[in-house]
Amino acid sequence: MQPGRPPSRLAERRDAPLRAHLGVTVMERRNASVYVSPSDAGPHTMPSTEDTLILRRPVGPKELQLIEQSGMRAFPPRLPDQPIFYPVLTEDYAIKIARDWNVPASGAGFVTRFAIARNFIEKYDVQEAGGRSHLEYWIPAEDLDAFNAAIVGLIEVVRRFP
Repeated sequence: MQPGRPPSRLAERRDAPLRAHLGVTVMERRNASVYVSPSDAGPHTMPSTEDTLILRRPVGPKELQLIEQSGMRAFPPRLPDQPIFYPVLTEDYAIKIARDWNVPASGAGFVTRFAIARNFIEKYDVQEAGGRSHLEYWIPAEDLDAFNAAIVGLIEVVRRFP
């Protein structure tokens, strides 16, 4: 599907089994997970709603610093050699990337979590990146401003890997 275009009926039918398999909607409604605030001040909850979907994004220390500079409200622009922004659907997948990729590359890795407006993210298809449990959205770099505008609330750091 092309970004910015509404999903076709075929895409909706095709994605329904995937969403049911993941239990994304049901799981997020049942489990308002505990996260750690950026200041590590204490536990909070981030509930999913009918209007939002909870996504995660593994980041390194430089990207986290830029997120913090935004007041924890936006992801930084992509670099010229990064045409796609990849938020992921599960915390396990985000942990794997933060721990196995970000730590060796930059000395630390972080998992962020945030709510995104469903009416925005449903314009994009879920992509499988190397395995059934490696699910992510592919957001073109030119759509990142609109993506950031669709974030509901703050971006939270839920895991840290030194």
